[in-house]
Amino acid sequence: MTAPGRRRPAHVLANAPFRRLWTAMSVCSLGDWLNILALTALAGNLMQDDYRVQSLAIGGVFVAKMLPAILLGPLAGVFADRFDRRLTMFAADLARFAIVLSIPFVHSYQWVIIATLLVECINLFWVPAKDATVPNLVPKEQLESANQLNLLVTYGTAPIAAMLFAALSVVGDVVTSTVPFLSGRDATGLALIVNACAYLVSAFLIFTLRGIPKRDGAISTPSVLKQVIEGWRFVGGHRMVRGLIIGMLGAFAAGGAVVGVAKIYVGALGGGDAAYGVVFGAVFVGMALGMFFGPRLLRQLSRRRLFGLAITVAGLVLVTIALVHNLPIVVMLTVVLGACAGIAWIIGYTLIGLEVEDGLRGRTFSFLQSTARVTLLLVVAVANPVAAIFGVHVLDLGEFAYQFDGSNLVLVIGGVLATAVGILALRHMDDKKGVPLTADVIAAVRGERLGAEPAEHVPGLFVAFEGGEGSGKTTQSRLIAIWLRDQGYDVVQTREPGSTKVGMRLRAILLDAAERGLSARAEALLYAADRAEHVEKVIRPALYRGSLVVTDRYVDSSLAYQGAGRALDPEDVSKINAWATGGLVPHLTVLIDTPPQVGLTRLGGAADRIEAEPLEFHERVRKEFRKLAAAAPQRYLVVDGTLPPEVITRQIQDRIHEILPDPVPRESEDATGTMPAIRD
Repeated sequence: MTAPGRRRPAHVLANAPFRRLWTAMSVCSLGDWLNILALTALAGNLMQDDYRVQSLAIGGVFVAKMLPAILLGPLAGVFADRFDRRLTMFAADLARFAIVLSIPFVHSYQWVIIATLLVECINLFWVPAKDATVPNLVPKEQLESANQLNLLVTYGTAPIAAMLFAALSVVGDVVTSTVPFLSGRDATGLALIVNACAYLVSAFLIFTLRGIPKRDGAISTPSVLKQVIEGWRFVGGHRMVRGLIIGMLGAFAAGGAVVGVAKIYVGALGGGDAAYGVVFGAVFVGMALGMFFGPRLLRQLSRRRLFGLAITVAGLVLVTIALVHNLPIVVMLTVVLGACAGIAWIIGYTLIGLEVEDGLRGRTFSFLQSTARVTLLLVVAVANPVAAIFGVHVLDLGEFAYQFDGSNLVLVIGGVLATAVGILALRHMDDKKGVPLTADVIAAVRGERLGAEPAEHVPGLFVAFEGGEGSGKTTQSRLIAIWLRDQGYDVVQTREPGSTKVGMRLRAILLDAAERGLSARAEALLYAADRAEHVEKVIRPALYRGSLVVTDRYVDSSLAYQGAGRALDPEDVSKINAWATGGLVPHLTVLIDTPPQVGLTRLGGAADRIEAEPLEFHERVRKEFRKLAAAAPQRYLVVDGTLPPEVITRQIQDRIHEILPDPVPRESEDATGTMPAIRD
């Protein structure tokens, strides 16, 4: 609910100039995807008499589409800086309209390649002008929402374009077979005309757009190859991130093999342009399903294991697609393939966001995107020549003849590559050594988490608050305890360390700023000793009498501070704390995720031994907290600690509402065990 007197901020699409630009971007994205489908289909149709020539012709289209962006992108960006952005986009759209419209009328493969190169060179002016315009049309606080909408139309229009291409191909076949003067014309001509009209509509929208400044800073970008070389310096030394990127690029290479030979493979199965569109669209439909549903279906499985498993299954599915000669089955398997790729992609992006430091995250993502483009270019450029060289081979088995051609070979190679990369990722990133993968997957399907101690069933509810120094967790734990009491619950608000008589003495030792000689192992054991006393004397008795326990810090703090911060073996820290607590796990852990620079600034200066640690220490702590949350998302609520306190409180209340038992009458204040407010 919006606070009284405050108006909810308008959606970014309520901004009329941005809405018009976003509509133009949507139409252009639809046209771009339609362009890929129509041009590759036309190239294959123009050379359909010879399998080898057809393969090379389709590969030539893909190379022509990608080469300008890799070689000429920075140069075009420099030139685009010098021109009026609105006129640049308007002229580019008109030029694309004219060039694409000419393709079905010229109807030659040579012009297809030339026109493709021209359109892609024009795109190099349109894209940077668009990217530089968006920040000038929306407020800074809405820029992230605007970028998310841009990504939505960039990739979300792909399946729409595929279905539209399939429909236009069917209509084109009917028209060319029934209209006498169109007899013999290629059915893809209708799709290219619609594609050209999309650019014309975009030109109109851009021309009527007002309020774009002529120039506002440079919008040029470094070359893709330079980004790849520089990016590897940032990620090459990080084993986890290196494994993620290798896995994602392996999956991308396998996907490139599918895109490269899809047209000739569908043709070999007896399908036409419409079937090609359906198979192309099935990949993106599967990706969308995988990104949304995949991680939700196997919540109990480690994200690292699910990442490698998804790539491995994608490879096996791709091999199956290569060997099965049944178009409906191929379409269904392609959806599964896309789903596996979607799962791997979304998990990979999430884990990179958790593993990479804030200062390097942007360059890491830039490196990934640039390398993916280079990988796709190389794979598509190689896939079709390999298919052409291999040709068509028929295995005569008497009454049954099995055809195995170059497209089958490319798909098998891509599947084997993906399977190998998936297995490598599983070995490289496995965070549950010694736990059998098969048993772990079966347990995850059942909704269980293998390798963990069975949760202790207690009548009460246990909620832990975690976060770095100055994150706001103490304030929020206090506010939530008050809110729960107001609703009639018996609440025990407590903290670590120092909630028992023994704990108070241990707290004095652990946080004494003068106690510099304490070793990391001794520190971990002292925290575990405090926690053992805390669980035995405060938490477990309260839970068994049905109270709601709200604690400020618990086991995860030791895993983050002593495990990551002090660089102790995380398994050792986990074992001593599991023994100290008897395996007692919170029903919900609320992580207030606050950048250390912000949290330490809030404190106004170090007051204890932990706060006095350098910034790098607190960065490692934060990263470990986020990693723990990502590994068990069903038990965590991660809240942005930079949000206003009332917004944070409301988010926590909404999540706790889901697990609250029915209220019971409050007992006396003496039974609540209320702790005085303490500073984060």
